[in-house]
Amino acid sequence: MQLTVECKSRPEGSKPKALRREGFVPAVLYGHDGTNSLELVVDEKSVQQLLKDPNVSNSLIKVTIADGGWSGQTLLREVQMHPWRGYPYHLSFFSVASQATVQVDLPLHFVGEPVGVERDGGILETQVNEVAVECAPDNIPETIDIDVSALEMGGSMHLSEVTFPEGVRAVTDTDLLLVTIQAPRVAQTEDDESATSEASKLLDALEEASEG
Repeated sequence: MQLTVECKSRPEGSKPKALRREGFVPAVLYGHDGTNSLELVVDEKSVQQLLKDPNVSNSLIKVTIADGGWSGQTLLREVQMHPWRGYPYHLSFFSVASQATVQVDLPLHFVGEPVGVERDGGILETQVNEVAVECAPDNIPETIDIDVSALEMGGSMHLSEVTFPEGVRAVTDTDLLLVTIQAPRVAQTEDDESATSEASKLLDALEEASEG
């Protein structure tokens, strides 16, 4: 589904705090005209609705400037949030019209039940949740699907082992560790308790021998 947002040019001389009191979120658009940028304002309700989409950070967003005569596809490059109140107070959009490729961070989706989990009772531990990729603006996947069904106990998978969709390549270090299959922590705890018990029995026996 196409994400859209309507903006207006930011009034000259306007103060960010005053704009927010009036229900607007300050924003900026880059890349639409060379190195020039354009100061904008967006209705706060529209921003809240936009940010509800779980893929907003890696999806194309059609930005329309109602009073500026510009409309085009963008990526939302930055959302600045209020440090303790938690509401958005500035957005940064980047036009992709002149870009052959773009870099985005995509979430990882681990598919399948690992052998080490299903058969041996291991635990799948993910080390990262997203990776940076490069692709055409109109070819951005929602997720990177990774089949982990063949992983056995003690096994792991690195980024270099992942097959990416056509036209998509990783820009993150390919040695990056993605996922491991670890032995259950409960089993490890029981082993530790057993070892402690055996050590305690040995100490008791040595004390009895020395007293005798």
